[in-house]
Amino acid sequence: MITKETIDKIFSTIRVEEIVGEYVQLKRAGSNFKGLSPFHEEKSPSFVVSPSKQIWKDFSTGKGGTAISFLMEIENFTYPEALRHAAKKYGIEVEENVREYSEEEKQTQTERDLLYKIHEVANDYFQEQLWESEEGKMIGLSYFKERELRDDIIKKFQLGYSPEKKNAFTEFSLEKAYSKDILEKSGLSIFPENSPSGIDRFRDRVVFPIHSFSGRVLGFGARILKNNVKTAKYLNSPETEIYHKSNVLYGLNQGKQAISRKNLCLLVEGYMDVVSLHQSGIENVVASSGTSLTTEQIKLIKRLTENVTILFDGDNAGIKASFRSIDMLLSEGMNIRVLLFPDGDDPDSFARKHPQEFVENFIDKEAKDFIDFKAEILLRDAGNDPIRKAESIRDIVKSVAFVQNALKREVYLKEVSNKFGLSEQSLFNELQIQTNVAHQQESKPKFEEKKATTKLEIVHETGFSVNPLLVQEEKLVDLMLKYGDFVLDRKDAEGKDYKITVIEEILSHLDEDDCEIQLDINKKIISEIKEGILKNELRSGNFFFDFMDEEVSGKLANALIENYQTSNWNKYNIYFSTEEDVVPKLVSDIVLRHKREYVVKLITDLKNTLDQTEEKMEIYQKIILLTQLKNRLDESLFRIL
Repeated sequence: MITKETIDKIFSTIRVEEIVGEYVQLKRAGSNFKGLSPFHEEKSPSFVVSPSKQIWKDFSTGKGGTAISFLMEIENFTYPEALRHAAKKYGIEVEENVREYSEEEKQTQTERDLLYKIHEVANDYFQEQLWESEEGKMIGLSYFKERELRDDIIKKFQLGYSPEKKNAFTEFSLEKAYSKDILEKSGLSIFPENSPSGIDRFRDRVVFPIHSFSGRVLGFGARILKNNVKTAKYLNSPETEIYHKSNVLYGLNQGKQAISRKNLCLLVEGYMDVVSLHQSGIENVVASSGTSLTTEQIKLIKRLTENVTILFDGDNAGIKASFRSIDMLLSEGMNIRVLLFPDGDDPDSFARKHPQEFVENFIDKEAKDFIDFKAEILLRDAGNDPIRKAESIRDIVKSVAFVQNALKREVYLKEVSNKFGLSEQSLFNELQIQTNVAHQQESKPKFEEKKATTKLEIVHETGFSVNPLLVQEEKLVDLMLKYGDFVLDRKDAEGKDYKITVIEEILSHLDEDDCEIQLDINKKIISEIKEGILKNELRSGNFFFDFMDEEVSGKLANALIENYQTSNWNKYNIYFSTEEDVVPKLVSDIVLRHKREYVVKLITDLKNTLDQTEEKMEIYQKIILLTQLKNRLDESLFRIL
């Protein structure tokens, strides 16, 4: 149980633009920041962060809230986990009200939570074995020292060692009261039928923990050190509820800030490539974590930058892998360069041979755009064979077909035209052929997807209708959150001037007409506002910034963040009215509209009771009176009857 004082300190210290900025590439847009949604694929940025209000809003999905709610959405954290993560980032000590959990609370602890916990326990265990045990120091630590890794780098990546004893970690975990079931589901232990005591998956290996974007341990990669054992050199965690290797990039947690700062991501193959480059001072690097590059991994990079340089060693397998990666990166709108290291070198060995400045300059000068790279490799293999040369050019144009931006495609084709002395028209014709082939291959699923979407839209249009009363209720709550303490100049029935705040005028309307609030979230907010009135407090937006309810935070983001901002036309002596300028008229109008829709609801409710009562005349009289009231409200709102 985190104390209220700690939570207040966390909220007063954290900066939403810094936390969101670790996941989304943000660019200044007036007083706010904008970026591409991390929750929804889009080409035009609709994700807005407000530093002044300390909230965010994703207009593509409708989500929004505080920095804590963002961590809950992006990392699937619980509320306490998000608070702890933010506290760790800002060096805030978390104080807790210590108490014993009941049996019922223990049982509600989810399997997912246990999987995270057992990986955390395993990570600490493997590091302790590396640094504290004689076996770990003699075998594991010696190996890392042979690879010329410094202590600070070993600790930065939390590298460890799993002992030779077949069930050392399994035995340790069972003694800590972790169940056989959770050890098996985590993939850390294997329980064959003939081995009830269990076997450690990573026994007798050095261990590389694989972290999430935020730094939680999701799984492990492990390297065997003995040459005389017939087993895989590298072994990775199996797929679990928390670890999906196609969704993870090794080193992203350690390199995300450098990637964002340099606006460039270096993409390598192996764990040691990442670690060695970090040791040489080059931190904007990630690896595909023991799997071929996936679309999900590319999207992780795209949150931080659209610029990628692929670093591969010079063997044939590396070249083939780079071809596939190029097309995938291009299809996701990335800008690509490729570097093949000299024969016999990979990023790990090259970084250990040379100082940081030399490595950085080498990457900068030797990396080629994908056209030059593919041309060099393919034409080298084609030799003087005109047919193979034509096929090589077709292969390059095929890659250009993956480029989504039409202007970029044209520039690339001009480059191919100049490089090979071919007419642009023939290349455009070939591009069209390649594009048509790609569309034919994808047409069926895309057509079905589109057809389903259209059907859904029709169902939405015909089967659901927007409740106008809810719309006006939402607007009233938004006004109280946004302009609650705004003072309105009003006149009473006798024409005398008086002043009243937006909150007081709206609450007066709700109480006067005895309006029933429709949505639970609005009931919660209005209840807090009314409680504030009793304490002589005006609880508008600022009060709810620190409100420990992320649903309310989302509501606050909806009210306070606008997707669009008016351009600065003042320099041309062109001025626009701001929403603040029309608050008095806006409040009056929405109160009247809400009153009207509430009257319509009452009329509908009365009509629905006609068949259930014998007092029909009394109900008809009420309906007539309410209809007359609705007509007067329509006149006030200038409705055409």
